[in-house]
Amino acid sequence: MGRTLVWLSAGAASAVAAKLTLAETRENVELCYCETGAEHPDNERFLADLTRWLNMPVTHLKSEKYDSTWDLWTKRHYLSGVNGAICTGELKVIPRLNYQLPSDIHVFGYTADKADQKRAKQLRETYPLMNIVTPLIDLGVTKANCLALIEAANIALPPMYALGFHNNNCIPCVKATSPNYWALVRREFPVEFYRLAALARELGVRLARIKDERVFIDDIPADWPCTNPIQPSCDFLCPFSEMEQAA
Repeated sequence: MGRTLVWLSAGAASAVAAKLTLAETRENVELCYCETGAEHPDNERFLADLTRWLNMPVTHLKSEKYDSTWDLWTKRHYLSGVNGAICTGELKVIPRLNYQLPSDIHVFGYTADKADQKRAKQLRETYPLMNIVTPLIDLGVTKANCLALIEAANIALPPMYALGFHNNNCIPCVKATSPNYWALVRREFPVEFYRLAALARELGVRLARIKDERVFIDDIPADWPCTNPIQPSCDFLCPFSEMEQAA
């Protein structure tokens, strides 16, 4: 029997997907987490809480070439483009491919929300040889349901949610084009914001989009609103993020 790999993202949805999977069977199940070196430091606390809630350790996977997103961006002189962000492929996809076996079953925390159902369909089309399972979609569990279930388990949600971010992505996420997102990063994580702003200027990369025009993130007006900071999910479908945000 092959392994069942549950792919955790340090978010509520993948945590609930893991709980549902383990409720059915614990045989040959592994919880996997791809480290990017740029996550909120509280993620380690959240993952530790999950290991106690799920009564199972988490296997940490990490790139053998790059220590973090920052290490990758500076060494490769590239942030993001029409084919997505370089960080997803190098720090998540490659470690996953190096670890997985053809016989594995892959559990992903896509929810029953319309956008997630679309991404689950794209994942199956992009990786047709992977045996993909989406328990949240199968059971009609939404992202709001997942957040409520984690809180009901007395597990504190990662602080990125309370700060107003839609997803618990890296700080910052170079796939985002929303000026609202970048305004929120500037307010909550000014050190990381201005570090990336300097690197983006050095590389000539205009990450944000205002009225269909690409702009450098430090050109976003100081009074730009932080509400509804559109932010892509960070998964194995990075090339689709640009198209989704433009839609």
